[in-house]
Amino acid sequence: MATSSGTFEKECAEFEAKVKRTVFVDNLSPQVTKKVIETAFSQFGTVLSIELISNHIESNSTPMCYLVEMENPNQARSVIEDTRNLPFMICGMPRPIRVQKAKAEMFGDRPHAPDRKIPFRWIGPNDADFKVAQEMKCLVKRQTAEASLLLKMQMVEERKLAEKHDEMLKSNYQKYQMIEDILNDGSLRRLARQYKIKLSD
Repeated sequence: MATSSGTFEKECAEFEAKVKRTVFVDNLSPQVTKKVIETAFSQFGTVLSIELISNHIESNSTPMCYLVEMENPNQARSVIEDTRNLPFMICGMPRPIRVQKAKAEMFGDRPHAPDRKIPFRWIGPNDADFKVAQEMKCLVKRQTAEASLLLKMQMVEERKLAEKHDEMLKSNYQKYQMIEDILNDGSLRRLARQYKIKLSD
């Protein structure tokens, strides 16, 4: 029993260290992948692991949540402070991500005491709490439907903004390409001679 207790204490210490160097990231577009997150967060330090927190709402437009484990607590603090001070967007989506300290409850692999017991009971139709449970179930369904609708509307707006963003980028690229072409093919020098303008001016 002493060995089991010692092993559990060691697991707890290792887990607490992991929690301190991990950040919780949410409000991410469903288009964001682990690879994208790793690339984005690598500018703050070394990313050790990325874990998707499963979302049980049946909606493809549900924002994604991740646990991002950095190399040390200092890097985790840096991520939180920097993203708090400046809006940080991933994949060009007009949706600033939110970053906060991770909590032990967010991890599916957190250690549990060997003698832990979870009390539960079945609620039947004749139980005093059955009506309350039914009302809660209906409330959850309604809130899930409302949240799903709001997220779909948000995704439509994000797609529109993303399309405008792409159009602006293409337009600016074409302008700079045209300027570069004029500089390279000698048109600028010919125009300068035609209008007697010194390029140095």
